Amino acid sequence: MNKQEVKITTADPSALGLFGLAMVTLVASSQKLGLTEGVSNIIPWAFFLGGLAQLFAATQDAKHNNIFGTTAFGAFGLFWFGVGFTWLINMGALGEALMLQSDPRQLGVAFIGYLIFSLFMTVGAMETHKVLFFIFVFIDFLFIGLALSSFGIWYEGTHLLAAVSELLIALLSFYGSAAVVLNTHFGQVVLPVGQPFGVFKKQVNIKKAA
Repeated sequence: MNKQEVKITTADPSALGLFGLAMVTLVASSQKLGLTEGVSNIIPWAFFLGGLAQLFAATQDAKHNNIFGTTAFGAFGLFWFGVGFTWLINMGALGEALMLQSDPRQLGVAFIGYLIFSLFMTVGAMETHKVLFFIFVFIDFLFIGLALSSFGIWYEGTHLLAAVSELLIALLSFYGSAAVVLNTHFGQVVLPVGQPFGVFKKQVNIKKAA
C-alpha cells in the first residue's frame, strides 16, 4: 500500500501580526500623548487589529511549529481583548455595577504579569532579529510605565514613558511588517532587520527531562 504525504505550505503570518500590533499601538499612543481624546474609537482597533489579527497570526505560526511567534502573537492578541473589555467596563458600557467595582490597581497587576512575560520573551527575541528585539524592549518599557501609572506612582512621568514607548513600538512594528512582506515578495533584502545577537545557540536533539 502506497503512503502519500500532502504538504500544505502557509505564508509567514508575522507581517499581519506586526501590522495589527502597529495599528493598535499607533492609535492608542495618540491618546496617551494627548493628540486625541477618549478610548471609544480605540476599542475597534484593539479588538480587530490588536486582538483578532494577532490571534490569527498565532494560529498560523502554530502551523509553522513556531512556538515563539505563536506565544507572542497569541498572548498579545488576548491582551488587547482584555484591555478593550476593561475600557468598556470603565465606560459603563457593560453596566453601572461593573463600572462601580472597577479598581485600576488590578489592571496594574495585570500589566506586571505581562511585564514578566515580555521580559523572558525579550530574551527569546535576541535570536530572531534586531527589529523584533527592540520591539520587545519598548514593550518592556511600555508595561513598566503602564504598571506604575496604574498605581499612581509618578503618574505624569510613567504615563509619558508608556506613551512614547507605545509610539516607538508602532513605528518599529510597521517597519518589521513591511520588511517581512517586501523581503519575501522580492526574494531579497529590501529592508534589513538585523541579524540575531548570537548569544544563545539553539540546541538540537536535547533529551527530554525524565
